[in-house]
Amino acid sequence: MKIPNLLTLLRICLIPVFVVIYYIPGFWSPWIAAAIFGLAALTDWLDGYLARRLDQHSPFGAFLDPVADKLMVAVALVMLVETYSTPLVTIPAVVIIGREIVISALREWMAEIGERTRVAVSMIGKVKTTLQMIAILVLIAVPPFSILAWVGILTLYGAALLTLWSMYVYLRAAWPLLSDDI
Repeated sequence: MKIPNLLTLLRICLIPVFVVIYYIPGFWSPWIAAAIFGLAALTDWLDGYLARRLDQHSPFGAFLDPVADKLMVAVALVMLVETYSTPLVTIPAVVIIGREIVISALREWMAEIGERTRVAVSMIGKVKTTLQMIAILVLIAVPPFSILAWVGILTLYGAALLTLWSMYVYLRAAWPLLSDDI
């Protein structure tokens, strides 16, 4: 088993631990849950770095890494929507999760027709992911609607805007192929 794939599997295994810790009552649980989410975000970066550095790319890793990332983010956003129970958090969460579904389907379709490179991860996607991870980390760790939570909410909106922008870029790149079927 390759090290990057082990890190990806670790990230998936951390999801139920993250959920359980998040819901345990106690002043410490948000901090521990945030630490677990932060560890998962770090392994997302580290597995990609190690795959490139150690030349340990694999079809399994190429499939599982984005799945693990999207699962962790979607689970965290759903839990934050419940915690905050306001459209202020629900709207960017829906935008982010919705975009992930659309782009995942687009990438799968593009791969089927041999055009996967047209929708490869861009710098916008990397910045979006970084902002989204920071926002989620802050929103998990701090009390809802505290000053820092508002910083997290604003950062989540920044991530949602970049999410829409990157989706536009990916769809525009794929449009010539998509529009053939209209």
